[in-house]
Amino acid sequence: MTLRTLLLGCLLSLLAGCSSLFPRETLQGQGDAALWKVHKQKVGVIDAWQISGKVGIRAAQPGESGSGTLFWLQRQDYYDIRLAGPLGRGATRLTGRPGAMTLEVAGQGRYEAESPEAMLEENLGWSLPVSHLLWWVRGLPAPDSRSRLELDGDSRLARLQQDGWQVEYLRYAEHQGHWLPERIKLHGEGIEVTLVIKDWQPRQLGQ
Repeated sequence: MTLRTLLLGCLLSLLAGCSSLFPRETLQGQGDAALWKVHKQKVGVIDAWQISGKVGIRAAQPGESGSGTLFWLQRQDYYDIRLAGPLGRGATRLTGRPGAMTLEVAGQGRYEAESPEAMLEENLGWSLPVSHLLWWVRGLPAPDSRSRLELDGDSRLARLQQDGWQVEYLRYAEHQGHWLPERIKLHGEGIEVTLVIKDWQPRQLGQ
């Protein structure tokens, strides 16, 4: 092994070690970091749920605002999200898993793509972080990018900033021993989304 190779290996190891010193979560607010960690671990094991409620969308682009009912079935990495009556479009259904998804819009047809975000924006004009919503709806930051968190007095998420979005958690309730969000407001560029969850049915299916 040459000296150059040895030095390069040491440098890479040092950089890898340094990267672990920079956490993906930046915490602030009145909550306790240790209690937040406990809460996050407890809620993080929920990998299946059934949600029903309402969704409201306010977009800067004319004609892209409205409200409707929401039904969301999640089974680990498979999701089935249905919207009824938003924006006068009729029934809309988004199903899939990472790398493959299908969008069905009443009266318009069926579309397939690898990215739910690109599919929704192209066909419905909504720029929504669907992949992140799988985490945000449970009151958790998505793990694949950095986030800034503000905790409330109960050491749960009050506000979240991640990938250009700001998320406000306005109400929680206890469901089957888990404290989960019931009212969430998302602010993105040119769009605001409000989720009101009326029925939470969390489950843990395991690995």
